[in-house]
Amino acid sequence: MKMLQKTLSVILALCLCCGLTVPAFAATFTDAHGNVIELDDALEAYTGAVLSGAEDAARKGETNLGDLWTDALRWFAVSGTINEYFEEDDVTAGNTSIAVDADHIVALWNGGNLRADVAEGKFGAEQLAEVLPYPNKVAVVYMTGAQLLEALEAASQGLPYTEDTAALCASFMQVSGLKYTVDTAREFDKGEAYGDKGWFRAASLGRVTIEEVNGQPFDAEAIYAVITSNANFNGMDSSYVFTAAAEANEKSTITTAVVRDVVWLYIAGELNNQISEAYAAPQGRIAVK
Repeated sequence: MKMLQKTLSVILALCLCCGLTVPAFAATFTDAHGNVIELDDALEAYTGAVLSGAEDAARKGETNLGDLWTDALRWFAVSGTINEYFEEDDVTAGNTSIAVDADHIVALWNGGNLRADVAEGKFGAEQLAEVLPYPNKVAVVYMTGAQLLEALEAASQGLPYTEDTAALCASFMQVSGLKYTVDTAREFDKGEAYGDKGWFRAASLGRVTIEEVNGQPFDAEAIYAVITSNANFNGMDSSYVFTAAAEANEKSTITTAVVRDVVWLYIAGELNNQISEAYAAPQGRIAVK
């Protein structure tokens, strides 16, 4: 034993003499694209309630996790924090901030990209990585109100949720900054097939009604800044409207901000690392009838 202690002492002394340090080990996570990412073990927050994402919860209707997630994205834009994350080409072209006022900023996040619960109690970066196992970045898409309504109509085409429609319900949108209703008694009017996984464009509108936007009446002709993911920007799932709107408005862009990092910024900066009772249950933004 004494020999072992002496050997360890010699090794430590050599390390100190040579200026060597013992490396700190950080947790890693392999995302859904096979990328190994290093997690910041120093990140820690507390939630007094389970934040629901498992068992397709966010595909069926509004969840408290969906509210938190979209609030983080909308805060990112409204606070101006997003301004630091515009690509160099955007900055050169003068696209350095959100081009509408706060009343016209909303956030949309597809329920299929909320994959796990956050258990009650302390949680860290690994739990958020399990919720969103994709390397998504924050995107801004400028849409008319009419396009926003169609985007929600198309995104809700799988409802009501059943075992057979679970995959289509991946496109269902959690939201911040607006309230809307889906009338599942009305059948979705299928237009042209979109992609190869069963989604369709909306041939007409009627299932979805937008009740309000940031406390103001919905305006079909107004321009809204939709804060979302690069995947929706590029037309994932039923998001054909996002792509068309982005092509029509050159200020639409994908930023350098990683979505999980933005959620942590919100939790730390705005919530003081405490998920309060405000997120104990869904906040009544979406009605699925």
